[in-house]
Amino acid sequence: MEIILLQDVERLGSKDDVVSVKDGYGRNFLIPQKKAIVATESAKKILAENIRQRAHKEAKLKEEATKLAEQIVAKKISIGAKTSTSGKIFGSVNTIQLAEALSKKGFEIDRKQISIPEDSIKEVGTHKAVIKLHKEVKIEIEFEVVAE
Repeated sequence: MEIILLQDVERLGSKDDVVSVKDGYGRNFLIPQKKAIVATESAKKILAENIRQRAHKEAKLKEEATKLAEQIVAKKISIGAKTSTSGKIFGSVNTIQLAEALSKKGFEIDRKQISIPEDSIKEVGTHKAVIKLHKEVKIEIEFEVVAE
């Protein structure tokens, strides 16, 4: 029996895969649990159209992320922090402060998309961070931590 998977099934396949399974497994387990549908000709056509449309949307999102990445790299980002006389920061600078600094520049980026290679930044100076705008678009930006 040929079926189209509606979600990932361990040791069988990923979502939208067309796979062959034994009749009982498909009819008694996968289809009743809404993990698959029978792969009729019309279902295969619908699947092909959905995959085509999803690919088009994905290409558009990737293009937008690439444009945004070019704009972010062009900006200079600085974060103010309270420091001691020796240049050590009280507390630390993390992704939340970096996301706020980016929003002040006009870029709405979620802090979960930002990763700082060091655990936490505790000194004034220039540091690097990686921003994941899309699953295929990652950029590395430099930002400066300055004393307030």
